[in-house]
Amino acid sequence: MTGRVRHAQWERRLEELATRQHGVVSHAQLLALGFDEQWIERRLRERRLIALHRNVYAVGHHRLTIRAPWWAAILAYGPNAVLSHQSAAILWGFRRSRGGPVHVTARQGRQGLRRRKGIWIHRNKFGPEDVLIQAGFPVTTVARTLFDVAEVAPFDSLKGAAEEADRLKLLQLRALEEVCERGHGRRALRPMRRLIAELHAPDEGRSPLEIRFPAFVREYRLPNPAQNVDVLGHEVDALWPDAKLIVELDSWEHHGHRAAFERDRARDPNLMIAGYRTIRVTHRRLDREPARLAEQIRQLLAMPPAP
Repeated sequence: MTGRVRHAQWERRLEELATRQHGVVSHAQLLALGFDEQWIERRLRERRLIALHRNVYAVGHHRLTIRAPWWAAILAYGPNAVLSHQSAAILWGFRRSRGGPVHVTARQGRQGLRRRKGIWIHRNKFGPEDVLIQAGFPVTTVARTLFDVAEVAPFDSLKGAAEEADRLKLLQLRALEEVCERGHGRRALRPMRRLIAELHAPDEGRSPLEIRFPAFVREYRLPNPAQNVDVLGHEVDALWPDAKLIVELDSWEHHGHRAAFERDRARDPNLMIAGYRTIRVTHRRLDREPARLAEQIRQLLAMPPAP
């Protein structure tokens, strides 16, 4: 194989790698692909590699994708670094991006973990059970992300993130309990235990919202509905059969995807034709207007259903 052909192969592999990593590569990765120090220095002089951090480069351009700084931060701290804390929460989708540094966690005890511009480096212990690949990024799991957020954010912010994770069908309270069991001595333990207590540690297969609603019914002394019952071939979350009143704890906001939203809207007319009324309940309503919600349900229960 000639040198020209070999270099062409290396260039193709570089292009594939840069595509996977949103246009960002590391010095070590370039050497592993077969390029030497002279090639790297020449590309830097030609501005075909652009330094982002020490030994981390953008390949051939300044206009990076929104997620490129995440890869640059991960590569800046080596193969054992993962996206974590607020940045991980943004990647998972239960926290909005508000700018600020990229949060990365590297194994405790590693040398050379100096602060770099635009990166907040955390030095914490984590095991393989705390990390997975999401959207191509090495990132802390949902449970570990919430645990880390609990150390740096107010409780209301933590609770909001957990509720959003629940809406996106990402929250598993057993996983939260397990990460607490591994987090001896961490400041996150107290707010995390409070969070789990407020979510009532649900039974297997039940979401926190499905647990919160019966507690709300008891608190406001509403008649007990039947839960998870079949109505005209559709499973509904709660039903007062005599009043033909349905409460749904799922919606577009909770499912987090278009197909579920459309299925719910397609079945609503069938239930209405049969005389059933549907009211939708969210975490936000239970938090912000529980008394008003209870009064609305009470009034609907008092109204006779349509014939």
